[in-house]
Amino acid sequence: MISVINNVSSLVAENALSSTQASLQSTLTELSTGLKLNSGSQDPAAISIADGLGANIAALTQSSQNASNGVGLLQTADGALSQVTNLLNQAVTIATEAANGGLTTDQATAADTEFQSILSEINQIGTTTNFNGVAVFSATAQTTFTSDGTASGATTTSTTTGALSSTTLGLNTDVLTSTTGAAKALTDITAAIATVAATRGSVGASVNQLSADTNVENTEVSNLTSAQNNVRNADIGTTVANMTQYNVLEQTGMAALSQSNSMEQNVLKLLQ
Repeated sequence: MISVINNVSSLVAENALSSTQASLQSTLTELSTGLKLNSGSQDPAAISIADGLGANIAALTQSSQNASNGVGLLQTADGALSQVTNLLNQAVTIATEAANGGLTTDQATAADTEFQSILSEINQIGTTTNFNGVAVFSATAQTTFTSDGTASGATTTSTTTGALSSTTLGLNTDVLTSTTGAAKALTDITAAIATVAATRGSVGASVNQLSADTNVENTEVSNLTSAQNNVRNADIGTTVANMTQYNVLEQTGMAALSQSNSMEQNVLKLLQ
């Protein structure tokens, strides 16, 4: 039946062409952005998943940096404690020498002067050693916070290096001006070396834990980034194929629309 009131075939062709052009525009947007999710209306569930993964990735990336900073601080502490151990070993030699009889008063005084200089150097290390402006040696625990972005995924690692000085090491009252004093100092120095060694052991354990945390977090970031890419990023090969298909459909749709519109012109031929 030929009708001039409603050209149904033209309406169908127009609707199909409009749909094709919308799909083509969406495909071109995917190619230009590299993303298959460019608005919340496309796939709300996928957008929610991708954004959630993004939050996890952000938290883990910063947590890895937090852990690295924590390692840096603790390694600074360990390096300083290593120097303190070297100084204490020198003090052992001096005290052992001073504890032996036969030194003159001047020699004993010289030995004590050198010993007190070592104690002053330990005090300076304890006071001035810092990491990013934060005092390394403190009675307050050094804490490192890591998280995967969830309430149950937060962890705080605490390490207490303690204040460092000749007083905290029990050496502030020792003098080497007599054999008795030197012998007492030698006992105290030996105990101080053990204290420093124990602190280095605690610091080392925390460094190992934070290093392991960093490795885990970096692996999680890599895996979650891959998962987010699968959800959000466009498959370029498939998208190019779709673009080719929609280009062809657009051309055939325009041809079909033109043909359906020309059908109305055939009515005029019947009146000639």
